[in-house]
Amino acid sequence: MFCKITLVTVALALLSTATPILHDDKPLTTGVRIPLQKRGSLKNADGIFNYEKAVRELVKLKKYRGAVPLTDQEDDLEWTGPITIGNPGQTFTIDFDTGSSDLWVPVASCKSCKNHILYDPSKSSDSKEVKGSFSIQYGDGSSASGGRYNDTVTVGGVTAKSQTFAAVTNESSSFTDDPVTTACLGLGFPALSNLNVKPFFFTAVEQGAAPEGTFAFKLDQSGSELFIGGTNSSLYAGAIEYHNLTSTVSGFWQIGGASVSVRGEAARVRVRDDHRLGEHDRHRAARRGRGVLGGRAGAKVFDEEQGLWSLPCNSSVEVAFSWGGNTWAVSPDDFNAGLTEEGSDDCVGALAGGDLGLGNTTWLLGDAFMKSVYTVFSVDKKAVGFAKLV
Repeated sequence: MFCKITLVTVALALLSTATPILHDDKPLTTGVRIPLQKRGSLKNADGIFNYEKAVRELVKLKKYRGAVPLTDQEDDLEWTGPITIGNPGQTFTIDFDTGSSDLWVPVASCKSCKNHILYDPSKSSDSKEVKGSFSIQYGDGSSASGGRYNDTVTVGGVTAKSQTFAAVTNESSSFTDDPVTTACLGLGFPALSNLNVKPFFFTAVEQGAAPEGTFAFKLDQSGSELFIGGTNSSLYAGAIEYHNLTSTVSGFWQIGGASVSVRGEAARVRVRDDHRLGEHDRHRAARRGRGVLGGRAGAKVFDEEQGLWSLPCNSSVEVAFSWGGNTWAVSPDDFNAGLTEEGSDDCVGALAGGDLGLGNTTWLLGDAFMKSVYTVFSVDKKAVGFAKLV
């Protein structure tokens, strides 16, 4: 629900080999740790792949080009954390999203926003209603709309004053069933803002509220966190390998020079003029909150329309990515998305092929990748970094 790209989006254009920039950012900076809670996966309790959920995710991915949040509230692939809005602060459990750039929450006048904590502007001394409207249409047909406010927004102790955000007055029914997540905060660049305003983190950096123009994620079954204003050196070993962004014009955290290997052998990336799924490797990118990675699995076709593949459950497939420095491997455990059906020896792989609208040589990497690395996003360096988890 809410953000189409929950947590982290890194687009990886397959260009010439990149030269990594190594930085040893230890010791622990003065940033702020925000614990995150994971909610489910694409596996049912019995270990069988949840086809319906996966299809919903893939449908949303295909609307990615629109640069608006595209997840629905029934999405189980979220890591959520708290923020406050107002003075005094009103607390919301939100989904952090580097693939969008706006903050929006349901407002007290929203009659359709049942089960949600609602923003009450009358209870904040810093609240100010501003002109303009907000409207989002999501890839699965869900929608949200409302007005705009300025108020104080605090994330992990980092405060942005007079931050513009959307106060939603209408939610479609698909948004009302999630009792946990009540809002979305985008961490992408200003170009992605549907409100056409400076995103929270950029406001905080400009106002000097963030110790550094950097934030980082650790994603796991437990101990997950977003670290605002720096990096948490206790969660990674060695230097952070940074890669410069190819551009910020699109608003995405996009880096170039990627190569992919399977079981240690370089994989060829073929791009054809046709758009038939399974015949070319079209997309890779890194994003939090998706158990599916864009690309080609090379096993048996499970669902050609959605670009899903299956492989023997006892396979130990190691897919790894490199940007000219270290090789960052996806854990074989994370590559297994669940049994194709009860009693089957085949499992669906966390690798899917499909047209996401990001260009023929761009892939989208999801949480299956990010759970294997410490991921750093630097506004100061205009770079994305990776480090080894401890």
